[in-house]
This record gives sequence, C-alpha cells and structure tokens, in this order.
Amino acid sequence: MNHPGLLVMDVDSTLIDEEVIDELGKAAGCGERIAQVTEQAMRGELDFREALRARVALLEGLPVSVFDEVYRHIHFTNGAHELIDTLHAHGWHVGVVSGGFHEVVDRLADDAHIDYRLANRLETRDGVLTGKVLGEIVTKQVKLDSLHTWADELGLPMSQTVAMGDGANDIPMILEAGLGIAFCAKPKTREAAPAAITTRDLRLVLDFLE
Repeated sequence: MNHPGLLVMDVDSTLIDEEVIDELGKAAGCGERIAQVTEQAMRGELDFREALRARVALLEGLPVSVFDEVYRHIHFTNGAHELIDTLHAHGWHVGVVSGGFHEVVDRLADDAHIDYRLANRLETRDGVLTGKVLGEIVTKQVKLDSLHTWADELGLPMSQTVAMGDGANDIPMILEAGLGIAFCAKPKTREAAPAAITTRDLRLVLDFLE
C-alpha cells in the first residue's frame, strides 16, 4: 500500500451481510420467492436485468418508509469500517457498485465514508414504489465500466486497483482489476477469481495489500 489505489466492491453480501432486495421482499410478504430468484441470478443462472425487474415488480405498493425499516435491519460485514479507514489512511479511495438500490446504498456509503457509489434507483409515486427501476440497470458491464471510470478520474493504472464481490455479475471487474477477490462468493465467481476470501471478515483484504 505504498502507492495510492482504488478498491471497488459489491454491496450486498460483500460490504453488508444481507441482500437488500431480499429484505425488501420480506417487507412485501414475498421474501422467499424473491430470495430464490436472487440466488439464481447471483449464481449466473438468470439474466440479471430480467431477474431484477421481476423482483422489483413484486415490491409495487410498498411505502418508501420501507427503506428506513430495511436499513435498521442490515449490518456491515465484519471489518468493513476498519478496511475502509485503513485504505483511506494510506491514500486509497473506495467505491461501491451495486445491483441494489441507491435508496439504501447512499446511506451505507455515507456511514462508511465511501468515496464513490453507483446503484439502481427505484421509481416512486405518491410515496410508494411503482415496481419499476429508473434508468440504466447496474449490470456486470456497468460494474466493469465504473472500475475504469473511477480509476481514470484518479489517474490510476489498473495495476493499482482491487475489485471484490460475491456474485457472477462481479466477475468482469474482478478479472480486470490489478487484484480481483471473490468474497465468500458463489462457486462460479470463486472459480473465476484470482484470489478468494472465505471468511466473512473484510480486514483480510489488507493481507493481500501489504
């Protein structure tokens, strides 16, 4: 860590222990159904865009206050704050890119002092969710593009980047970064990644950077 760098990581099941879409599903009374689709999508068995749209459609009618409720029930992964603070102390920047939602990701990023964030945005009308996603959906290509964009902004070569995640949609950025880490990942991601962490402790990332 003698030189500045950039860590880009996934949010659900990486920065935090939970999958936010599954927590929203529980609030909507269809948690099991949504969790099943999430698992298939993360294993790379379903098209991510279609899987996301299908799950978000089930959230139609939920009040926007559900985000407050969900935020109270999610937990930063063990070691998350220590990892981010240590990287900042060494002149690094941290970004998160998520197939989840800005309504929760922005709060997480603010709480953890994360420099960059990108996620999906849910459409609301009259204080309730419409069951639709606004704008471009964050796919594996968007995650990869974010890694490049943020590194370029910082004037960093790919060799000074780290990308980490658990799902199939994290694989392209994991393979592109100077160091790619599968974090407690699905089998497909673990097989593709050059490095892996199998214990839910984000401080273990620092062992790769010494």
